[in-house]
Amino acid sequence: MNSKITDRQLEIIEAAGKILSASGVAGLTIKNLAKEMHFSESAIYRHFASKEDIIVAMLEYLAENMDKRYTIALSHGNTPEEKFQLIFRSQFSFFAGNPHFVVAVFSDGLMGRSERVNRAIGRIMAVKTKYLKPIIEGGQESGIFTSKVKAEELLHLCMGSMRLEMFKWRVSEFQFDLAERGETMVQALLTLMKCK
Repeated sequence: MNSKITDRQLEIIEAAGKILSASGVAGLTIKNLAKEMHFSESAIYRHFASKEDIIVAMLEYLAENMDKRYTIALSHGNTPEEKFQLIFRSQFSFFAGNPHFVVAVFSDGLMGRSERVNRAIGRIMAVKTKYLKPIIEGGQESGIFTSKVKAEELLHLCMGSMRLEMFKWRVSEFQFDLAERGETMVQALLTLMKCK
């Protein structure tokens, strides 16, 4: 992952996220990006060689940001249930403050068949799995979470639920309190996962 992103590159990535959220991949052109940022196109090219480079940098930035946030969040949790809540709160809080990055949640389809984009998307999913799966497995081993469903399947249910909540938020044009709705979703998932 790219930990050496400059402030200017981050500005470009954020502007690209806004365009992607509003207009999709077709709307993200160097020309539109330069217009959004009040730059010349050549100024954009000084930082990124192509639209694909911008998208890859955005996805890598998000994966690295997520990795750091999850590490910090988990340092405050003791039980699998607390850790589970903290992971999701971290995600919903981040996206509530950065709605222009919501496109990353729906990143399949970005750039179609680009192997670089697919690898960057894979890194985001790997970070989520790296933190969430051990929490679920730990909860199962300690008897807090059900073992009737494999950890891998619970992981898919949790990640899919988050994706659906983010989709509803995006479709509503960010009109509801994501953190509040996210908390409701997390509590519903815990109700389903916890042993009675």
